[in-house]
Amino acid sequence: MTDSAATDTRRNWAGNITYQAAEQYFPNSVAEVQELVRAHPSIRALGSRHSFNAIADTPGVQLSLERLNPTVQIDPLHHTATVAGGVRYGHLCAFLDEAGYALPNLASLPHISVAGAVATATHGSGEGNGCLSSSVAGLEMVTADGSLLTVQRDSTADFAGMVVALGALGLVTHVTLDLLPTFAVRQFVYERLPFAQALAHFDAIIASGYSVSFFTDWRSDAINQLWLKQRVTDQEAAEAAPELFGARLATGDRHPIGDLSPVNCTAQMGVAGPWYDRLPHFRMAFTPSSGQELQTEYLVPRRHALAALEAVNGLRSRIAPLLQISEIRLIAADDLWLSPFYQQDSVGIHFTWQPQWPAVQALLPDIEAALLPFDARPHWGKLFTMPGAHVQSLYPKLAAFRALRDQYDPAGKFRNPFIDTYLYDRA
Repeated sequence: MTDSAATDTRRNWAGNITYQAAEQYFPNSVAEVQELVRAHPSIRALGSRHSFNAIADTPGVQLSLERLNPTVQIDPLHHTATVAGGVRYGHLCAFLDEAGYALPNLASLPHISVAGAVATATHGSGEGNGCLSSSVAGLEMVTADGSLLTVQRDSTADFAGMVVALGALGLVTHVTLDLLPTFAVRQFVYERLPFAQALAHFDAIIASGYSVSFFTDWRSDAINQLWLKQRVTDQEAAEAAPELFGARLATGDRHPIGDLSPVNCTAQMGVAGPWYDRLPHFRMAFTPSSGQELQTEYLVPRRHALAALEAVNGLRSRIAPLLQISEIRLIAADDLWLSPFYQQDSVGIHFTWQPQWPAVQALLPDIEAALLPFDARPHWGKLFTMPGAHVQSLYPKLAAFRALRDQYDPAGKFRNPFIDTYLYDRA
């Protein structure tokens, strides 16, 4: 029926987490998922293993959905697609595009699973673009007693509390996503944007693309690269201004980390291409990096963005020696209870670190202290050191979410130490 995992699934993608789960299972059907959930008192879903903390771990068993039937069911009447939770965005998107559809937003990596990205409010970028979870119109979920539950945005009370759920309500077997008509995107990179100009013209820069990312290593008073992803119309020329607020248009494709080859990055230089091959920074056909990295991200309300960036800039002499690259981008507000973007447009301040956890761990409390006045919320799937009680205080609907958990998982089958610490303040 099911089989145990190969050795390489015992660690996360970055290799900084070794899972403590007693066993791993890879069911081939929803019925097998239900049987496994009934059989085990402690169980967690294992996605594409791109989380950098222990959110997916458990002292019980892990269950991966990667072998569920990947068939995509498109509903042309409601403009939605239903897909197995273990499917990766890169595989889903090519199918959608061929059928004439698109998703409104994608994360930097197309390699991540749909259910895992949704559960943690993983995001892309764009002034008008919500995180990937905001496109969810429905969920199919196996709850603690093995029952199969189907919920929909338009007909289920408290649906907004069930989408970004960190795996604490059940195992999501299928996800229904809102679709748009397919569209093309072109991408330009500008280099050496003065930091003062980035702050002075932040709103104008954010508005200059469908999706916009700033990349910096915090080593100087300049943003290393500015990536602009723009939707293409039939009448739109591919030229771009040679300069933007002091930044110069790149003369070739670039990797966000300047000394790395751009071969695994999505095409730039204004070359138009399908949405799914431009909105991510990296191409599905390539492993984005060796995985030898750590990641942290804090989401601050847009109204605090400039002050928060100034605060981080004040720590740059300590940040830079440990850093590979930092990315700054905007994510639109949503109404999902445990989303870091709940009821607030937010700016993500992301750090990709060298794999030096003791030094990074010592630095994070100081970054978090600098961001404390700005109500920064940590990304659920990345590394942070904020106390559980503080993280809980950042989510006004947490009590309502706990009530949902008591309804669907009264015995705590889907809980783990991460959930206990950050949703229940029990270490």
